[in-house]
Amino acid sequence: MMNKVPLDGIAGKVVLITGASSGIGEATALLLAQHQAIVVLGARRTERLEQLVADITAAGGTAYCRKLDVTDAADMDDFVQYAQHTCGRVDVMVNNAGVMPLSNLAEHKIDEWNRMIDVNIRGVLHGIVSALPIMQHQQSGQFINIASVGAYEVTPTAAVYCATKYAVRAISDGLRMETESHIRVTLVSPGVTESELADSISDEHSRAFMREYRRIALPATAIGEAILYAIQQPAHVDVNELIVRPAKGNS
Repeated sequence: MMNKVPLDGIAGKVVLITGASSGIGEATALLLAQHQAIVVLGARRTERLEQLVADITAAGGTAYCRKLDVTDAADMDDFVQYAQHTCGRVDVMVNNAGVMPLSNLAEHKIDEWNRMIDVNIRGVLHGIVSALPIMQHQQSGQFINIASVGAYEVTPTAAVYCATKYAVRAISDGLRMETESHIRVTLVSPGVTESELADSISDEHSRAFMREYRRIALPATAIGEAILYAIQQPAHVDVNELIVRPAKGNS
């Protein structure tokens, strides 16, 4: 039997978060659990997920986790089905997983480009296609897709990364147009935020540039607060886009 929860607010809502083992995903999980959401966490690093679940549980929250590779459509299906089977419903899908191995196009890092396309674009599509039928059946639900300020502007070394985030923005707009009013779609675009994203940069020039570029950064909790805000709105309010930047700096 499908569990019923209030359409407004966040307490009791089942929130799925991809890329939940660190950074924005981890901070969001902790924050939403503090507000009595039931969080279901997915990532490849299960030891981090298990520790996060333990921390949330010790603080009085409710959390579950499952190993997840967002680039694998079948694995995403299993993750979403696990959440529905365990919690009875799926209220919010936070498509957060992302990678950012920056480099100049002339560096010809095709494997890294493909990895960004697989995680940043296909991962979001897999999350949507897996959760959408459940939300349609429930007649309620919300997708929160994490993009970037790179969805609005392109910087050197970031052409492919920005292209993937432009795609997330386009996918979010299309999903909003195609779904009924009972399914909300929110695009959250962070500026420079404390995370492990830059750790995946193999090009030394790009790595040095990003160290300086990321000198002024938001804490990951700031993005968690934006996600919380979007979820907490009344059911008749759909927050379409949120761009969150540091108050100072070039980000």
